[in-house]
Amino acid sequence: MTDAESSASGKLWGGRFSRPTDALVDELNASIGFDRRFARQDIAGSIAHARMLAQQGIIANDDLSEIERGLRQVWGEIQAGTHEFRLSDEDIHLSVEGRLREIIGSPAGRLHTGRSRNDQVATDFRMWSREAILMLAAGIIDTIDALLAVGDHYPEAIMPGYTHLQRAQPVLLRHHMLAYGEMLLRDLDRLQDTFRRTNQSPLGAGALAGVTYPIDREMTANLLGFDGVCQNSLDAVADRDFVIDTLSACSQISMHLSRLAEELVIWSTPEFGFIELDDAFATGSSIMPQKKNPDVAELIRGKTGRVYGHLIAMLTVNKGLPLTYNKDLQEDKEGVFDSVDTLGMILRVLPPMLRSTTFHPEVMERAAGGGFALATDIADYLVKQGMPFREAHEVVGSVVGYCAREGKDFPDLTSDEWRAFSPMLAETRPPLTPRDAIRARNVLGGTGDEVVLAARALFDDRLGTIRDWIDQKSVQIAALDALLNSE
Repeated sequence: MTDAESSASGKLWGGRFSRPTDALVDELNASIGFDRRFARQDIAGSIAHARMLAQQGIIANDDLSEIERGLRQVWGEIQAGTHEFRLSDEDIHLSVEGRLREIIGSPAGRLHTGRSRNDQVATDFRMWSREAILMLAAGIIDTIDALLAVGDHYPEAIMPGYTHLQRAQPVLLRHHMLAYGEMLLRDLDRLQDTFRRTNQSPLGAGALAGVTYPIDREMTANLLGFDGVCQNSLDAVADRDFVIDTLSACSQISMHLSRLAEELVIWSTPEFGFIELDDAFATGSSIMPQKKNPDVAELIRGKTGRVYGHLIAMLTVNKGLPLTYNKDLQEDKEGVFDSVDTLGMILRVLPPMLRSTTFHPEVMERAAGGGFALATDIADYLVKQGMPFREAHEVVGSVVGYCAREGKDFPDLTSDEWRAFSPMLAETRPPLTPRDAIRARNVLGGTGDEVVLAARALFDDRLGTIRDWIDQKSVQIAALDALLNSE
């Protein structure tokens, strides 16, 4: 390739071309506008790759020293904001390599020996994703801690449990908070699985078929904090399951947080009156001075749609791709970036919002006792007296119908009225308060005080295990920063 031909193409890959690409093609083709977020991972990956090349005798140690020096200078310029991200460079890989060539000259040309942008971008993306996974996991733990704090602050508060958004049976507020904790623990389990599948190194797969040099893939994997290497070169460059896994986990996390947000919206209405959101996490109306709107909770609920959309988009991009790499896969990044950014923001704002929310236990308990919520408990009482459950169900249903017609509730009934439905109901007092219902449910998984307290204590151990995992993996992948900072 002559100098004239190289300058005509204007690209590091331009040897094959005699004319520059159209400006509109450059704009369509370029990913530098968003994949610049991989700069840290890309430079660390290049340092690891260069060290391996030198270790294997593929490049000289003098070239390695120059390459490392130059790459650290590029990283310093990016951190300082002085690096120029040019559209003509297409992506972060060529942007870094182009600047490296300006700094150190011909040794920069040896850096790309034994690799392709195909395995390079897959490696960068996996390194970025694993850090995002740990960040999201830490945010979920903070949210669970906030849910636990609410329950700890109101340990005896009783609220209505609902089915079909109709009052069903009384439950402890703490039990309700722990239900969301269980959902989020499953999300943490999904993130751990996603991390395990993500943390495999594609580096060394080349464009698709492996490379002809005697490289050491395990060495680069260890230097970059991976757990192992992708076993098939074709799959290594074509696989974006780890992206879909991340988006799927984000979608389920968003779904669970949206359900919680929906309840916060409902509970804050005057019709429910269970909570009052702190002023710092609510907004007002431009025309109605009395309004206190749950905008934060509504946004948590609303942003779930965009996270879902990114998952569907990525599934659609992948569904028809032949092996191996196709340019369609450039569409794999922006949706993940947006999903992680969106969910990361939610996981930062939700814990302090929960902790600052004022609950009204007296209002909740009053609601828990209304709407004939003790009907099942009265039926169970009759069963314990020897009546078959179906008969008991029929009897209590008749009592409810009577009360509805007469405008009464269970505590309003006299002994004679109870006796009219069954002598058993007049002999001893049936359970008539929400507290009675709570006491009766000390079974594993139930809402009784003792079992809920035991379940609460278990959360500390379960979260401790996950915190240890996050710390362990954070130390492991800190190898990336060690590459950037070592001399």
